[in-house]
Amino acid sequence: MATDEWTRWLLARRDGGNAELRAQHATDLQVFRDEVLDRAALTPSDTLLDVGSGTGLIAFGALERLGPGGHVIFSDVSEPGLEECRKNAGDDPRCSFVHAAAEDLSAIPDASVDVVTTRSVLIYCDHKATAFREFFRVLKPGGRLSIFEPVNRFLLEHRPDSLFGLRDPEVADLLAKVVAVYRDGARRGENPMTDFDERDLLRWAAEAGFDGIEVDYRAQLDVPAEPIGDWAARKAISPNPLAPTYGEAMEAALTAEEYDRLDTRMTQLAQSGTPTRRTLATAYLRALHP
Repeated sequence: MATDEWTRWLLARRDGGNAELRAQHATDLQVFRDEVLDRAALTPSDTLLDVGSGTGLIAFGALERLGPGGHVIFSDVSEPGLEECRKNAGDDPRCSFVHAAAEDLSAIPDASVDVVTTRSVLIYCDHKATAFREFFRVLKPGGRLSIFEPVNRFLLEHRPDSLFGLRDPEVADLLAKVVAVYRDGARRGENPMTDFDERDLLRWAAEAGFDGIEVDYRAQLDVPAEPIGDWAARKAISPNPLAPTYGEAMEAALTAEEYDRLDTRMTQLAQSGTPTRRTLATAYLRALHP
C-alpha cells in the first residue's frame, strides 16, 4: 500500500515499532477517544463526521456506540490513511470516506451531519478559524462539535529546552542541541502546532457561530512520568508526523563524538530506570450549533 508521512507516523514512527511503547500509547489514545465521544453525546441514528480520522481511532469508537441506522464519515487529508480505514472497516455499510482537509470540507453538504469530531488535527492547520467555520457549516441545527487538541504553546513557553523532562548535568549541553532541532521549527507564531492556546479555540468556535461552548483545559508541569525504557526504540520515535525521530535529531545536531556520548548516557539512564517528566497542556472543546 502507498503511504505518506501521516500514515507512516501513525503506523510506525509514533512508537518506533516497539510493542511496549505502542501498548502504552494505546492506553492514552483510548482516554482521548472516550473523552471526545462522551462529549459528543451520540444518539444511535447520528451521522458523525470525523475530521482527520487518521487510522480511525475516533471513527471506529463511534461505530461501537451507534446503532444500525447510524453513519460515520471518515475524513482525512491522507489518502493512504483513508485506505487503511477502508480496509479495517470491511463491509460495514455505516461507513463512508472523504479525502479532505479540515479547512475545506466542500465535499460535505451544508447541514448534513449531527456530530463533528476531531483529535489532534488543528495543530496541523494553518487556517484554524476557517476549519471552525467549516465544522459549523456541515452541522445541522442542534448538532454537536467535540474536539481534542494538545496546546503545545504551553511547552514552548514553560520548558523550551526540555527533552523528556531530563535534568542531567552530564549531557545537558547535548540535550539542548537536540531540543533546538525541534524548538527552532516551532517558534511561537511561526508554526501551526504552537500558534494557539485554549482561549483561541474558544474564540474561534464563538466567531464561527457556535453556542454552549465549553473548554476543559488541563496543564501539567514537570510531573513524574514513565521511565525512558528501551532507549533504542525511543530513538526511533518521532514526536509528530512532520518531525524527525529523536535519533535523527541527534544525528542532525551532534558530532559523531557528541552523539556517542549522549547515546551512552541515555542508555545508562534507561537501564537505571530513570523517570521522565511530563510537561504538557491539553484542551477538550464541545459546542452546539444553534
